[in-house]
Amino acid sequence: MKHKLTAFFSIGLVAAGIALAAVQPARAQLEIDITQGVVEPMPIAITDFVSSGTQGAEIAAVVAADLQRSGLFKPIEKGAFIEKISNPDAAPRFNDWTVINAQALVTGRVTQEADGRLRAEFRLWDTFAGQQLIGEQFFANPSNWRRVAHIIADAIYERLTGEKGYFDTRIVYVDESGPKNARVKRLAIMDQDGANHRTLTDGRAIVMTPRFSPNRQEITYMSYEGSQPQVYLLQIETGQRELVGNFPGMTFAPRFSPDGQKVIMSLMREDGNSNIYTMDLRSRNTTRLTSSNSIDTSPSYSPDGSRIVFTSDRGGRPHIYTMGADGSNPQRISFGDGTYSTPVWSPRGDLIAFTKQTAGQFQIGVMRTDGSGERILSSGRLQEGPTWAPNGRVIMFFREDGGGSGPKLFSVDLTGRNEQAIPTPNFGSDPAWSPLLD
Repeated sequence: MKHKLTAFFSIGLVAAGIALAAVQPARAQLEIDITQGVVEPMPIAITDFVSSGTQGAEIAAVVAADLQRSGLFKPIEKGAFIEKISNPDAAPRFNDWTVINAQALVTGRVTQEADGRLRAEFRLWDTFAGQQLIGEQFFANPSNWRRVAHIIADAIYERLTGEKGYFDTRIVYVDESGPKNARVKRLAIMDQDGANHRTLTDGRAIVMTPRFSPNRQEITYMSYEGSQPQVYLLQIETGQRELVGNFPGMTFAPRFSPDGQKVIMSLMREDGNSNIYTMDLRSRNTTRLTSSNSIDTSPSYSPDGSRIVFTSDRGGRPHIYTMGADGSNPQRISFGDGTYSTPVWSPRGDLIAFTKQTAGQFQIGVMRTDGSGERILSSGRLQEGPTWAPNGRVIMFFREDGGGSGPKLFSVDLTGRNEQAIPTPNFGSDPAWSPLLD
């Protein structure tokens, strides 16, 4: 295995490949085909990483939780393990793992360097083929141990599925607390598993619809300060905030273009119609893209920036349309019963997620970019606001079940069979998924 070196400068984390000599050659290719409609979770054994304290077990637990939440892996209970791994540099006794049906095995070690940095290393084994599939080591500030665990889970996910992982990511959302008639709404951010939660605004002004930049740890959001909707850019790490502009007719915060240089939004002008505009973030110049006598709203770019998906009632009821990035050739692509809203293009470019309201139910679904293959992934009393994981395999949204409670965050994969609640300290709405962290 070739050694590789990658630096994560924002947290001082370094990854390098490690290899083990004299392992048996592969007899089979161990992988999960996640393009199938239904995938049986792969049994995988994740041992506590060897360490002098508890951090090895803590890192292993986060790795196991990440993989299990994906719905593609089934971590085996540690009580079933036969071999106790004391030297992760040595090949394991593969028969001890195949007998408990562990198709893959993860071993590792956590130590502290002389300079105080955390060193974490892991190896992924194909137990039936008797070979090491991947081995890497990471150096980081000890406070970033959870990020190390997420990055290890991403490496395992990618090696066994052929797809990029999504665990080393964050979620920004609207944290809601207090009574229903006097909710305090703050921007909040957390890891994708709900850990490392913190608020970004103080709650003195109502905030809505945060959106991540595709290439920076920056978000745009709408805030009602002075009873007027204002759009801000917020640098997450520094807290620096910049006013984009005042938009009295805006109902949703803008979304970024794929290159992060523009935002696209829906504005209501003097004629009372809502149309779609773009704004260059450097010049602050706006360009109008639609000129219909209807409500055009909720625009979202395709990942290559060539197309835009949006909602319009120009056909009588709100449906989903696509058009060129310059506003040309608008075409309706949804034709099902009910009404459609909040379309969002997948980062992979192959699907569009949406909210659909029909027969008293709110549904989260996906369709191909030409409108074919519509599938409903989740239904509930009131749910909306889909946002994509950066690998385009999982969607997060928020749901309110009524009964005097508030909204909560959920995720669901593209099979629709793996829906999970996302823990937050209070109620939560309007989630936005970050790109993979640098």
